[in-house]
Amino acid sequence: MSDVEIRPPRPEEFAVVGDLTVEAYQADGLLAEDVGYEAELRAVADRAEHAELLVAVADGSVSGAVAIVHPGTKYAEISRDGELEFRMLAVASSARGRGIGEALTRAVLTRGRALGLRRVVLSSLDRMHTAHRLYERIGFRRLPARDWHPFPAVTLIAYEYDL
Repeated sequence: MSDVEIRPPRPEEFAVVGDLTVEAYQADGLLAEDVGYEAELRAVADRAEHAELLVAVADGSVSGAVAIVHPGTKYAEISRDGELEFRMLAVASSARGRGIGEALTRAVLTRGRALGLRRVVLSSLDRMHTAHRLYERIGFRRLPARDWHPFPAVTLIAYEYDL
């Protein structure tokens, strides 16, 4: 998308990124289980310290965000050596349908290639069907061997993309 800029967020945008991420997850009904995930979604300054963050800026405002995570770091869930992982991909409800999620996902793939890595992986809540369609359209494949349950009522399914 030529009208969307992908870049790291500025510290003064961290609160906006946190609000946007929570709003996106709430809009999709993904914060129904009370497992404390909303606080983690709002912890943008901490993510910026322990991961690489990217935002999508459209029409002058932050419209989406994603965290890029390296194996063995604080936010890593399923990544292994030679892999890059991404988490907390979110697009503001008002900006959906404009390709922002795809632009952010492709930026993660570009980052993985630039680092010379062999694969990008992610975990996704089993009911995030819109996100799954996006990942599969881009070329991600299911990675069932790394599916997991962070809490009894929460199932995360894994995807991989060979770079």
